[in-house]
Amino acid sequence: MYRTHFGLSEPPFKITPHPGFFFEGAQRGAMLDGLLYAVTSGEGIVEVVGEVGSGKTMLCRMLIDKLPDSVDLVYLANPSYAPEDILYAIADELKLAIDGLRAGAVMKCLQQSLIERYAANRQVVVLIDEAHAMPAETLEQVRLLSNLENGHHKLLQMVLFGQPELDRTLALPSMRQLKERIVHHFALSPLRREDVGAYLMFRMRAAGYKGPDNFERAAVKLIAKASQGLTRRINILADKALLAAFADGAYQVSARHARLAARDSGFLQSRVPWSRLAWGGGLLAAGVMLGLGLQAFSSALQRAEPQIAAPPARLLTVPSRPVAAAPLAPQPAAAAPADAPPSPVLQPRLDAATTWLDAQAPERYTLQLLSTPQANVHFVEQFLKQLEGKADATSVHVVPFYINALPHYGVFLGDFADRAQAQQARANLPRELALYRPLLRTIQGVKDGAKPNTLKNQAIEKAS
Repeated sequence: MYRTHFGLSEPPFKITPHPGFFFEGAQRGAMLDGLLYAVTSGEGIVEVVGEVGSGKTMLCRMLIDKLPDSVDLVYLANPSYAPEDILYAIADELKLAIDGLRAGAVMKCLQQSLIERYAANRQVVVLIDEAHAMPAETLEQVRLLSNLENGHHKLLQMVLFGQPELDRTLALPSMRQLKERIVHHFALSPLRREDVGAYLMFRMRAAGYKGPDNFERAAVKLIAKASQGLTRRINILADKALLAAFADGAYQVSARHARLAARDSGFLQSRVPWSRLAWGGGLLAAGVMLGLGLQAFSSALQRAEPQIAAPPARLLTVPSRPVAAAPLAPQPAAAAPADAPPSPVLQPRLDAATTWLDAQAPERYTLQLLSTPQANVHFVEQFLKQLEGKADATSVHVVPFYINALPHYGVFLGDFADRAQAQQARANLPRELALYRPLLRTIQGVKDGAKPNTLKNQAIEKAS
């Protein structure tokens, strides 16, 4: 909308990772170089920790792009793997012939493949996203996999990306063996206030802006404060501030524009009572499209009813490479309270899923389409609505389960006699679902996940 106004060739503040917008300031470039060295040296497990929105996904994307051609990459974006599932997932990514094999045989097949790849001067690197949400038993399986070696060389290089909760998990007494295997630790800090201005103008110029610096110092200061230095928040605020400046016919982003963006995003306290404000970003765009001046838009904002939107829950997996088609993605919905009971729409599905799960043999398989905290009841309902016409309603099951003792809902599709049948079913899924690479799960693994993680709870109790 504002691209022509500012002379931009593309949007400068998209929150999806784009290698051309990687900011090397604030030690980001040095961290990428260090991470690349740590991964290619292959000496042990590498850990990358950062707050939500601090840039972990961008750093991971840059690492993927810079890894040498001699690296065979495995990217795991699902935090809820059962211990046996992560073994199968790695073998699947490496395209090993494991159909019908038990876990022990899969491990031998994987080790033999790793030895052959090492002999051919190839390295296998496993990137695990959202590692802070992995069950303790699965993290222990990661440690065991990291022990695979040939003489003095590791055959499998593991990189854990996670939020600070990962450090707290690794500090548990039960996790001390895994913690000892971590040879490199990288902490991705929020941008300092003095770095925010450089970041803003770097993104603007990367998007084709040719003019003088157009974020006033007061605007930069306010964006830095409201975002707390988190790059995702900076992007959201900067995008809305540019939109507000465009609505005002201005070429300089002032503190007024930045403050309006912060209020619209819910990132900044205001003297105006919150009961009179709406957070929805759509109101800002609507104000511009209707030709409202900045003052008129501000008045409209204050008159609006409150519409506090919850952050969108993300689907369980994301593609490891960019894709052209748009995946199935429900629009964000306001989350229910964490202790809210299932809705009347969801409760019958939960009851039916319990019956379905009890009737299944443990060695059978199913496809996991979605995992989200139980607070996101409306998100699950919306996802189910969008499945209509893409999957047989009688084969879609919603099962409550736990990740690190936290209650989640999982959406599962079908049940299959063996792994080969499940793989064939996954290959035949509609493109909107296939883009998210649904997981193959054993029925036993789903049943185990439906119980609280007692080992994790015991470890936490001992630590306290």
